[in-house]
Amino acid sequence: MSARILDGVSLADAIRAEVAEGVKRVSVKGRKPGLAVVIVGENAASQVYVKAKGKACEEAGMHSETVRLSEQTSEAALLDVVERLNTDARIHGFLVQLPLPAHIRSERILNAINPAKDVDGFHPVNVGKLSIGDPTALKPATPYGVQQMLLRSDIDTRGANAVVVG
Repeated sequence: MSARILDGVSLADAIRAEVAEGVKRVSVKGRKPGLAVVIVGENAASQVYVKAKGKACEEAGMHSETVRLSEQTSEAALLDVVERLNTDARIHGFLVQLPLPAHIRSERILNAINPAKDVDGFHPVNVGKLSIGDPTALKPATPYGVQQMLLRSDIDTRGANAVVVG
């Protein structure tokens, strides 16, 4: 098999258009999808990532909420935010941006997220479903994105070696 460079930008644009169309369909029925992102601290890379998520939601016509907390936020205060998002009917999925400050136990926070709203798929229920091949399992975004890129580019990966750059 020869090397082939894939155009991820064009593919991402096509997927964003599909998502926007899906958002339009469900919004007509009175259910505007909502995504929340919780960020604790001022990690520069995380700030860029979170901003991009908000922009993508806005462009797709989704409700987007970013909860920014200080580096000194306590674990208990973060758990309160997670519980609020778990019960907020406007929020259909959310994630807590990692890494968290050292004084907050990531495992405890991730385990507190309602598995049905766990966008990253880090809750043990979602990890378990994924590991046993449950078709209802939430697919983690990055691997799913790579899988979509390969499928939509008609690349058969059986027996192949791959390198991802970028």
